[in-house]
Amino acid sequence: MDRKIEKKKWNTKRIMTIAGIAAVVILVGGSILFTSGKSKLNVDTERITISEITKGPFQEFIPVNGVVMPITTIYLDAIEGGRVEQKFVEDGAEMKKGQPIMKLANTDLELSLANQETAVFNVLTQMQISRDNAQQNTIGKLNQMADVDNALKESERVYKLDKHLYEQKAIGLQEFQKAQNDFTYQVRRKKLNLQILSQDTASTKVQAAQMKESYAHMKSTLELMRRKVGDLIVRAPIDGQLTSMDAEVGQNKKQGERLGQIDVLSGYKVRVDIDEHYITRIFNGLMGDFTLGDKTYKLKITKIFTQVTNGRFQVDMQFVGQVPTTIRRGQTLQIRLALSDQIQAVLVPKGGFYQQTGGNWIFKLSEDGKTAYRVDIQLGLQSPDYYQVLQGLKPGDKVVTSGYDNYGDMQELVLKK
Repeated sequence: MDRKIEKKKWNTKRIMTIAGIAAVVILVGGSILFTSGKSKLNVDTERITISEITKGPFQEFIPVNGVVMPITTIYLDAIEGGRVEQKFVEDGAEMKKGQPIMKLANTDLELSLANQETAVFNVLTQMQISRDNAQQNTIGKLNQMADVDNALKESERVYKLDKHLYEQKAIGLQEFQKAQNDFTYQVRRKKLNLQILSQDTASTKVQAAQMKESYAHMKSTLELMRRKVGDLIVRAPIDGQLTSMDAEVGQNKKQGERLGQIDVLSGYKVRVDIDEHYITRIFNGLMGDFTLGDKTYKLKITKIFTQVTNGRFQVDMQFVGQVPTTIRRGQTLQIRLALSDQIQAVLVPKGGFYQQTGGNWIFKLSEDGKTAYRVDIQLGLQSPDYYQVLQGLKPGDKVVTSGYDNYGDMQELVLKK
């Protein structure tokens, strides 16, 4: 009797085929999973910093150091060079305007003054002589004019008399013509003398004006020379405190050399050093503040020195409102210089993550807090403590803000306690 043989569904060949396909699928899936960046790393939560995203007032500012200086400083330079002959006060003295500080000796300058005074005296003497001569010359011409007037009057009298006699046939024609010619001569002579006297008067006025101008010029030069000699006594230009005086008796000082300075003690300013990275964002009117004791004081930028030295530039800041009573010249202040107005912003605390990510992404914790995965973010302004978050995070989110040095290209962190 024949028996029906059933065909086996799971033979060896079929099992191996299915196993091969499964292996390929697993391999491809694993490859896709691996290459898609879903790599994980176990991290101990005690070795990382987890921070919460918050929303609150934010103001971009930078910490800078400033040195307290007098509100005004006047530098004392040697207007004229010379040897220090005498010191009237010492460094640190309180000065009044015009009070002498030191005396310099300059023999050449003093000799030049003496020569200039002699030259002015000679010019003045010569001017007096010239003026006397001009006056004598004018007097002589006036006397001559008086003679001409007298001669004219006499010739006119004789002419009129002879004319009458001639008309009466009492004298001859020749005698009458002589009288007429003499009168005509005297008239012309007076006109000529009037012209000469007028020219002499004008010339005398011009000469006198020139001498007066020359004398004024030489006198002005003499006054200038006297001031130059007077500058050998160095005086305080304003009320204040004498500081940084660098002069000893017997020491030679060149013209223009710094001798010291006068500090006005009516107020203070703060000279601040700033990194050149911020030079385009610094302008007059920017505010800053510092804390001294238990109080906060405000400052405002009033002057910017744009010259950059060793990667830094300087600004002057003045106090706004109350000034600390305990502040002293040369004191260093730690100032928070504001670069923006205060706004409400989403904030992430600063941390080492920025060095590896450049602020483009961050590890954000999952809702259960067991893992942290990469998310793209966009940061804006910054302060010493926070970054402003523009995109990618919201208040309440928790992120890993410590450094990412050991994470490589990991896409997810498994947090272990």
